[in-house]
Amino acid sequence: MAKKSIANVDLKGKRVLIRVDFNVPQDDKGAITDDRRIRMALPTIQHVLNNGGRVILMSHLGRPEGKDRNADARFTIEPAAKRLGELLGKPVKFSPEAVGPVAEKAVAELKDGEVLMLENVRFYEAEQIKDKNAKNDPALKEKKESFARQLAAFGDVYVNDAFGTCHRDNASMLTVPQQMTGKPKVVGFLVEKELKYLGDALNNPQRPFVAILGGKKVSDKIAVIEALLKKCDTVLIGGAMQYTFMLARGLKAGQSLVEPDKVDEAKRLLQLGGDKLKLPVDVVCAKELKPGIATTTVEGDIPDDLSGFDIGPKTVEEYKKIIAGAKTVAWNGPMGVFETPPFDKGTYAIAQALVEATARGAITVIGGGDSAAAIEKAGLSEKVSHVSTGGGASLEFMEGKPFKAVEILDEA
Repeated sequence: MAKKSIANVDLKGKRVLIRVDFNVPQDDKGAITDDRRIRMALPTIQHVLNNGGRVILMSHLGRPEGKDRNADARFTIEPAAKRLGELLGKPVKFSPEAVGPVAEKAVAELKDGEVLMLENVRFYEAEQIKDKNAKNDPALKEKKESFARQLAAFGDVYVNDAFGTCHRDNASMLTVPQQMTGKPKVVGFLVEKELKYLGDALNNPQRPFVAILGGKKVSDKIAVIEALLKKCDTVLIGGAMQYTFMLARGLKAGQSLVEPDKVDEAKRLLQLGGDKLKLPVDVVCAKELKPGIATTTVEGDIPDDLSGFDIGPKTVEEYKKIIAGAKTVAWNGPMGVFETPPFDKGTYAIAQALVEATARGAITVIGGGDSAAAIEKAGLSEKVSHVSTGGGASLEFMEGKPFKAVEILDEA
């Protein structure tokens, strides 16, 4: 999936329309609590500025329905624009509209070396019209294309630097570049890095290749586990989905989070995986999920009055030995409820094992979402090979699903 990079485009005097992923977490007052996604976009933005271009940014934030702007006002992307300005050390202009006369005027007035942030594209219903719906309804198709045409008119160059949204067919991701025939359509440095690390790790790994999968539900990871069992030497399981696997093995899971309707699927995966698929040998349990609560480490059946919340110390040691022998490691999903100590020990131990593997020369790739948050919280994100900005996107990439929003871009 080698795509043309922004590094190979003449940007001087050009209006560079960049789809970024500034879908950052905020507190109740709208203050940004984690600006990592904004920071990750800086190299692409600064490259355009350093080469005499004009930056026009578009992104979504949250889940507004695109019907009532006033009701969705809390989803304005203006705080992200302000934070970007602080990081760049220069003002970032903001348009309270993504399309229409106000946005057109803001784009027309933009000068070389300046940055403009358009309002949240999800304030517009047309942004999220699914391709399959548009195909069945010409009016919806025209609505989506009309919205995309207005955005496409703002740019001389289109840049996709929003890996976290690459698996979606949203207008700003797919329909906008489709409307820019004859103009450069390229990847930014962030997406270029994501495709390189995830692509190399999954399609051309140095072996042994170990995958670590956690998270709440087996149902979210069935296709990923299947895909990785074909590519990996070992797949390590953690997180709450391990308890559904316990049921599949005939063990009791107590009050742990399980998916009874996925037990047959778990049995099938166990049979498919054989010795490749490794499950925890012990579990850290408690009567409730509460910071500092007394815990019990259990091997085998979990008592009826307890719930499992983390992998146990024996499992940690076993998994660390496997990781120590790996040359490529891909991790997606925490090992336990790391947000609530003492159930953070398993996740942080695995994070540290990846740091040590990286120091020995292994390629270590952390999928986005909770595992990215965990390694960031542990202060270890700079000590592994790559931390993805895409949660759902990195999962779908692991499954081997095609990304239309990337396929539409120019070949390298």
